[in-house]
Amino acid sequence: MKKTLAMLLAVVMVFALAACGQSAAPAATPAAEPAAEPAADASAPKVAVFWYNFGDAFLSTVRDALDADLTEAGVDFQNFDAANNQATQLEQVQTAVTNGFNILVVNLVTSGSADAAQQIIDAAGDLPVVFFNRAIEGDGEEGKLLNANDGIAFIGTDAPEAGHMQGKMIGEYLLANYDAVDLNGDGEISYAMFMGDATNVEAIYRTKYGVEDANAVLTAAGKPELVYFNSSNSDKYQLDPNGAWSAAAGNEFMTTNLAEYSEANGNMIELVIANNDDMALGAMAALQNAGYNNGGDSKMIPVFGVDATQPARDAIAAGGMTGTVLQSAPAMAEAICSTVVALGGGATPADALAALASGEGVSMAEGFTNKLFVAYQPVA
Repeated sequence: MKKTLAMLLAVVMVFALAACGQSAAPAATPAAEPAAEPAADASAPKVAVFWYNFGDAFLSTVRDALDADLTEAGVDFQNFDAANNQATQLEQVQTAVTNGFNILVVNLVTSGSADAAQQIIDAAGDLPVVFFNRAIEGDGEEGKLLNANDGIAFIGTDAPEAGHMQGKMIGEYLLANYDAVDLNGDGEISYAMFMGDATNVEAIYRTKYGVEDANAVLTAAGKPELVYFNSSNSDKYQLDPNGAWSAAAGNEFMTTNLAEYSEANGNMIELVIANNDDMALGAMAALQNAGYNNGGDSKMIPVFGVDATQPARDAIAAGGMTGTVLQSAPAMAEAICSTVVALGGGATPADALAALASGEGVSMAEGFTNKLFVAYQPVA
């Protein structure tokens, strides 16, 4: 009997992996609009997908890819938009459970909050919960929830990895272009840093390592460390006040900065580092309005982001941006879809993720059986 059950589970895993391949993405699903007719069988998989904010540029690409994958796999699902409100998301989860959804996929609003995640888990009861993208445990709390709950899983990224990659990319670029970047010829590079969310683990590590790792590359080559452009700002970053990682925030900050910091004043910002592509693109637009980063003979202020969204790739190709770090939306969507299909076939979260962890570009987090990382890649 055990042998038969194991064989059946293996078949479910193979189907899950095959059913959720990458495919063309349709338009984003409207808030709370079913993508398929409700299943007649109450025991059949009925999936509720909860998004922290439909307006997030990177997650919109994940949602498009996931919608396509789930539809292709024949999964009955529905999207919910919390509009960046944790209380709204909890209410949506409670309502979905009452309405018969039996697999919950959650992009937590309050990133890194074990308390917020625990409320979701409590509301789910015995239902499996697949958290993704936004951390459910804070720095130093790793395993507090995941190792204590065998009914949940997490699919995301190794938070420090993007910061390390971005920092190394920046350092190597500066070494290759130092004199051109050092506009005032003082032997130092002044930089601006745009942070997306003060409580988000990804943002914290990107802000930290984007500078630290660049400095490590520079000092190893005998160059001085980066200098933050505004000596009166002890934080050494400018924070999106809405925690939205938005292009609007990046543009507003950079526009304001350029009114005081310029080549004419001898204190021009010579490098822009952003936690994501949207903020980088906003800063780039401000620079372009000031006559920089327009290609051709215009001067270039290097701008680096994270996510490798299509607009960022286009900007890099056109010479407006310098580099980014790929966070693969299709790969994350495929991993979520495969996990959902496996759960619907009776697999546990740990078994579902174990089947994925042997694939290229994904790995199980050390010390966990239910935490899967999708790898980052540098793009320049």
